[in-house]
Amino acid sequence: MGAYSTGAPCHQCQTVRRCTSLFRPLSALFGFFSRDLGIDLGTANTLVYVRGKGIVISEPSVVAIDKYTKRALWVGMEAKAMVGKTPESIIAVRPLEDGVIADFDTVEMMLHHFIRKVHMQRLMAPHPRVVIGIPSGVTEVEKRAAKDAALSAGAREAYTIEEPMAAAIGAGLPINEPVGSMIVDIGGGTTEIAVISLGGIVVNHSLRVAGDEIDDAIIHYARRDHNLVIGERTAENAKIAAGSAYPLEEEVRVMLRGRDLLTGLPKSVEVSSVEIRDAISQPLNTIIELVKTSIEETPPELVSDIMENGITLAGGGALLMGLDRRLQSELRMPVHRADDPLTCVARGTGKVAEALHLYQRALASGQELRRG
Repeated sequence: MGAYSTGAPCHQCQTVRRCTSLFRPLSALFGFFSRDLGIDLGTANTLVYVRGKGIVISEPSVVAIDKYTKRALWVGMEAKAMVGKTPESIIAVRPLEDGVIADFDTVEMMLHHFIRKVHMQRLMAPHPRVVIGIPSGVTEVEKRAAKDAALSAGAREAYTIEEPMAAAIGAGLPINEPVGSMIVDIGGGTTEIAVISLGGIVVNHSLRVAGDEIDDAIIHYARRDHNLVIGERTAENAKIAAGSAYPLEEEVRVMLRGRDLLTGLPKSVEVSSVEIRDAISQPLNTIIELVKTSIEETPPELVSDIMENGITLAGGGALLMGLDRRLQSELRMPVHRADDPLTCVARGTGKVAEALHLYQRALASGQELRRG
């Protein structure tokens, strides 16, 4: 197992510089055989951006593990298909909760799988440079855990970048300009809200209310109003098909299938998008209130820029029908959905991996180097 550079805090920068110069020839060799990666390590999905190729992996952050040997059997799409359907000997695990690592060993196995998958045609074992998107509200310990997981999975260098910054870069916002840009990134586990100017974050909020809580609200609604027990996948599918934040021009209906809470028998209930909208109103209101709070905390000159250029929505939550219209009506300023919002963070980490020297201020806490 590799060991990582440590030392007294006052010598840390010197240690990193010495390690960087010492490893430069070896790093160049590994760089020839490896592809630098940007990774959006999300609660719901993990996306991998390969330098020069774009996004090549987009799979659920789920690992199916043998309960007795602790070995990963399936990762990603195949593992997610097993959630709620596994025999006793297999556990389907989501190793990230609220955007942070909850199960280090499983995340390491997942990253190792994805890194190997990207480098399948290479002869040597891959040791890429990796940039990982992390929630802005995480602790230093949680940042270190993300970098250590990448290093343990085979990376030779690991960097972290805060997700709202990565999302803004991926969405093409002018982060290095003296202009205020606002990004609202609604993922599976966290909602990240940031105002960015001159390459730095001016106002920032991280909320552990996002897509998963919207799914939970639908689960609780089905149980409370229809005595119906449904699973996570059914709730997510209902959210995608009929979830909305603003009245639709043509309301839709969706079927919820599960188990009757009273009889224990299978049961189906048809519900409308109006009912789903009411069911998910609480988590949505929490997110919208935090966006308002962020604007209140933003310096007036930057608010002026945001009023002119608008707010950009990213992440899977940005796909919720009518969310842009709801925010626009409540905030009285333009709101835009980024192009391909699901991939903004991954594209942002990838752009940083391609040009580290341009984004030094954006990187969350320096680098970690692999040794041994």
